[in-house]
Amino acid sequence: MTQDIRPEHFHQKHPLHKPILRFDGEDWRELMGAGFSWLKQHSQIVNALNVFPVPDGDTGTNMVLTMQAAWKEASQRTGEKASDIAQAIAQGAIRGARGNSGVILSQILRGMADTMHDATEIDASILAEAMKRAKETAYQGVIKPVEGTILTVMREAADAAEHAAALNPDLRFVMDSTLSKARQALDNTPNLLPILKKAGVVDAGGQGLYYLLEGMLQYLNGVHLPMPDQITADTATAMPQPDLEAVGEEEWGYDIQFLIYGEHLDEHQIRQTLLDMGGESVVVGQSGPIVKVHVHSDDPGPFLSYGASLGYLDDIVLENMTLQTLRRKGEWDETRMQPGTTPQPGVPSIIDNKCANVVAVASGAGLARVFESLNVCAVVLGGQTMNPSIDDLLQAAESLEYDEVIILPNNKNVILAAQQAAQISAKKIHVIPTCSMPEGIAAMLAYQPDAKAAQNVAAMQAALEDVHTIEITTAVRDAEFDHVRVRKGDLIAIADGQLVSKGDDHQQLILDALAVVDGDEECELISMYFGAEVPESAAQGLAEKLRAALPDYEIELHYGGQPYYDYILSVE
Repeated sequence: MTQDIRPEHFHQKHPLHKPILRFDGEDWRELMGAGFSWLKQHSQIVNALNVFPVPDGDTGTNMVLTMQAAWKEASQRTGEKASDIAQAIAQGAIRGARGNSGVILSQILRGMADTMHDATEIDASILAEAMKRAKETAYQGVIKPVEGTILTVMREAADAAEHAAALNPDLRFVMDSTLSKARQALDNTPNLLPILKKAGVVDAGGQGLYYLLEGMLQYLNGVHLPMPDQITADTATAMPQPDLEAVGEEEWGYDIQFLIYGEHLDEHQIRQTLLDMGGESVVVGQSGPIVKVHVHSDDPGPFLSYGASLGYLDDIVLENMTLQTLRRKGEWDETRMQPGTTPQPGVPSIIDNKCANVVAVASGAGLARVFESLNVCAVVLGGQTMNPSIDDLLQAAESLEYDEVIILPNNKNVILAAQQAAQISAKKIHVIPTCSMPEGIAAMLAYQPDAKAAQNVAAMQAALEDVHTIEITTAVRDAEFDHVRVRKGDLIAIADGQLVSKGDDHQQLILDALAVVDGDEECELISMYFGAEVPESAAQGLAEKLRAALPDYEIELHYGGQPYYDYILSVE
């Protein structure tokens, strides 16, 4: 059962009828925990503030996961100096940051920690200076800052904190003034970004920051909030765990484990669906709004996609049992990264003796195999709605035996995380700003094993100009963009990030998008990647229809396994 934060101890130190002149380290930890808790409760509202009608409304989730990493570090430190708690929060957030919103939030927390570097306690002047430094660090962390975003909300909140601290040393007064100004700035974001006004929403990242600050102020004013880590603590003991001792000597495929956070989840239905999908060793347990899944299969993609269709995934664990078995039996050639005998199910298709010094993000199991076949050293699963963290990218890059590494984010919301990983890595990391899976694949096709890193970066960057991306998905909200009005549930076509068409026929949508991207460039090759929810027979039928309609094109069909997007097409 969810318990409450009981701020009695806090208010024994800081009675509601008296001003607060200082926060110590424990106070700051509890305040940040309360802010995280309030943000977590409202994350679905933040997610819903999605401007473009595609399934990428994950700003709230990314900010929650970033704060979850920060809280994990902070919750392990009690009774220390305020500077120690602030540093722990910043370190956790920086490594755990996901998506653009999470990365910017981590920079805000980093800026605050930099100001508090020696502070035992925090007074109004230190808090105001910390907010100012947070603003500056956040702006510096973005190559092209845009007003009307979380940056604007942070800037105006910091200015208000500085003004309030000069008027009154009471930290409640400073926080109240800061929150009031943040609300005004948030409400004004549509006036600064026309795209927000057109969609009738405020900026999602700014809204997330507002909830974080609001939770802190509510805690100061005695409001009881759920413990931010209470759900994790409850479910850890309530949910069944796999019996690791029962794993046989010859297990093949993948061991897949994850949590699903969602509404109206039915563990019995989930278990039956996993069995119907061909899953083996299925274990499903539920505690409140969270379901724990454990299943074995040769392909984790459909199972992860099914889980993601029910809610938000967390604590994803993938273990390649094929490799474990082959290594135990001495049948895995580590030097060639392939079986010494006949290939087995689940073995990565890496084809060279020495793989490329590249980390690529892939949004589905099939796309991961494509990058592996192009000799990418490390593939990080992620992409739309499941952005990998800075730490995910950093660990992948630093695991390679190269001094220089190239990262292909393959999603616009992963680029900033990759750039931050590059800044904190001991290696020299080059980030090629690929915004789609086709761009990442085109970049890898330009890679030359014998070239120097700088030469490959230049060639891979240039290759992005020769590829177009078409995406077919389902609208998640009513919207009007680029003179196309769509309703929630419509099939839509997106060409190089532009909404171009809606309808109910995949073939016509692709033809509409192709007319936009082809132009006078005389493209010749279309590579189609079908998603996890698309039957292979349907994809093959569509490919045949397109070959008949487009005789001048060579059309290739591949399994992508990506969630949400029925088809991703590369046009070259």
